[in-house]
Amino acid sequence: MMKAITAFLGSKIKRRLLFLAVLGVTALVEFFVLGLARRTFVFYTIDSGIIVVEDRMLKRSLSREVNLTRYMEEMLLGPVSPDLLPLFPRETRLKSLLYRNGVVYADFSEDAALPPVEGGIVLDNFRTLNNGIIRNFSFVRDVRFFIDGRAAYFEELRQGGEEAEENS
Repeated sequence: MMKAITAFLGSKIKRRLLFLAVLGVTALVEFFVLGLARRTFVFYTIDSGIIVVEDRMLKRSLSREVNLTRYMEEMLLGPVSPDLLPLFPRETRLKSLLYRNGVVYADFSEDAALPPVEGGIVLDNFRTLNNGIIRNFSFVRDVRFFIDGRAAYFEELRQGGEEAEENS
């Protein structure tokens, strides 16, 4: 038995393949144990306003509300890259989030009504967040935003969605 193992490990290529296999299995086990899910975040570049996607791994929960809340809080933290614009001012907080029958109700602090210091258009930022939620969570049919308890951009977001459907 030891001769077979020694002979197998004697080959440099076989040693490397074994190392890669062990590394791959370890990463896969860690992925499943931690329960991570890949989520995409869309931000804009500072200089040209071009859309850039960041992928992040977020811990998955059995609760849809918890998963949505984690996503929204990550979005409020902003981009990892220094070349990208945050969608909301740094002071913006998610006050509450409710998910019922395929609809997300998200209430933000009043800071969400202001464009970030770095620049950006508030309505476009809400559209981007809306599209990100729909893209990342297949169980979500609609998103309703509130700022300090008041409905925000309801009609504008509905019109944007209808225009996108007509163009496709």
